[in-house]
Formats: sequence, structure tokens, C-alpha cells
Amino acid sequence: MFHHPVPRDARVYIAGHGGLVGSALWRYFESVGFTNLVGRRSKELDLRDRESVRAFFDEVKPEYVIDAAAKVGGIFANSTYPAEFLSDNLRIQTNLLDAASEFGVTRFLFLGSSCIYPKFAPQPIREDSLLTGPLEETNDAYAIAKISGVMQVQAIRRQYGRSFISAMPTNLYGPGDNFEIPGAHVMPMVMRRMHETRYEKTFTIYGTGTPRREFLHTDDLARACLVLLERYDDPAPINIGVGEDVTIDELVQMIADVVGYEGEFTHDTSKPDGTPRKVLDVSRIKSLGWEPTVELRDGIRSVYEWFLEHQATFRR
Repeated sequence: MFHHPVPRDARVYIAGHGGLVGSALWRYFESVGFTNLVGRRSKELDLRDRESVRAFFDEVKPEYVIDAAAKVGGIFANSTYPAEFLSDNLRIQTNLLDAASEFGVTRFLFLGSSCIYPKFAPQPIREDSLLTGPLEETNDAYAIAKISGVMQVQAIRRQYGRSFISAMPTNLYGPGDNFEIPGAHVMPMVMRRMHETRYEKTFTIYGTGTPRREFLHTDDLARACLVLLERYDDPAPINIGVGEDVTIDELVQMIADVVGYEGEFTHDTSKPDGTPRKVLDVSRIKSLGWEPTVELRDGIRSVYEWFLEHQATFRR
């Protein structure tokens, strides 16, 4: 089995360290003793600017890179701004991967998304389902960008022999999530809408409520990323998830239990459902010794507590 302990004093660049995933990575890596973490805010370094990224790598010379930088959003954002989701993400990941290869980064972990898999892939979704069918139409531009990242990792491995890898997380949630409406993913969107209407008699669920989704806390993802840097070296992408899913209706009820909403639910079926089911086969990463630890109900409760502490910062 591949074994590559990452020195705790190694210079580790977490691209996108201020976002949902990046901030979780930063917290976890600090907690386990990493002393030389590097991050740059978007106002300090525009990852879409190729020469700026090259200059940064030339100056800082990171030894390890985790790419948690991306333009992300829910169904509304993906459907409304497909050109930006495709262009921005392609430029971000291409610039990072090219610079990492050019400047001799030891290990690079590219984080993609489970949306790279076909809309009707067999469930649970195995890694070899990639490119076996059409994508979900509401986020195909984002998915294509992430698929390109997987292909670039594989191409760099073949051509230059770099020890770069890619991982595909399932739907993520945690402190620091985007609660802006429109644009948020399903959990923070429902949580904020329900909080702001918690005394009303009815709450409208967008879509039929029947799609099934899997949710992974970012603290568990952060632990998985270190495991992969130290124990995984293969051109194939590897899934990160919990291997279990819930319907949107079940998710909404869990959020209602935490928020304290006691009204009734209705459905707006004019809103899109997206992929009918999406749960990942996580047998490969579990074989490396990693297991998720955060129960969904506990995770929802902790995120709601974070939201209550920070709600004044969100636009209305």
C-alpha cells in the first residue's frame, strides 16, 4: 500500500482556504500539528490569472497543494450562470495544476464533485461510472469543468510522472457555508428560509421532495484529504462520502426539528429536482482506513448554531 507521511512542517498551500471546504481543511491541518500552512484570499491572488498564479508558486514554492478553490452554487446558480461556472473553474484548476507541475510540487490533491457522474448512474455510484452517460442538465457546465480537472491530473501523471491525485466529495455542508439566497446549496438554503419563516403555517419545499441526496460534513472531508495525501496514489479519482442518503423531504424534516418549525409542508413542483438519486460508493476510501464520524442530525444542529451566530452577515 502507498505510504507517504506528510511532514508537519511541510509548506502546504490550501487553495480556497477561506471557503467552506478550505476553512475546514485549515482548521483540521492546524489541529494535527501542521505549522506551515499557506493561504491567499481572492483579493490577494486571483486564481483565474495565470501569470499571478505562476508568480505565487515561484515565490512561495509550496510542497503540497490541496485545491479547494472553485466557483460553486446550487441548482439556481448553476442553471443561471453556466458560462461563469465553466470558465472560472477551468481557469482556476488549470492554472493551479500547471503551476504545481512546473514548480515541482510533491503532491497535489484536486477536489472535484460527485456531479461529474452521469445523471442516471447505477447507485451507489462507483468511480468507474465516470463518462458512461449524460450529465444532469442543471449543473453540466460545472461538471464538465471538474471532469476536465480529473483528466488534467491523469495527463500530468502520464506525461510528467507527478504524484497528483483527484477526489470526488459528495454534497458537503458545515460551518462557513453559503447561506445567500439565491445561490446556496439545498441544506443552507432550506435552513435559512425555514429560520426566517419559522412561525408561518406552511413551508414550501422546492421540487417534489423525492430526490435522494448524501451529505458529508466538511470536518470529515478534511480528515479524508490528509488520509489521501498519505495513503493514495492512483490516476483514478476516489469518492469521499458517507455511503448513505436521505430524501429531500427527510432532510427538510431534520432541519425543521433543529429549527423548531412545527408547520406543514407543501411542494412547488415547478422547481427542478435535479438528479433523482446520488449516493457514492465509498468502499475504496474506507479501505484506506477512513470513516465518516459526524452524524447528519448532529451536523445539522452544529451548522444551525453557526448560522445563528453569523446570520447578521448575510444579505437580505
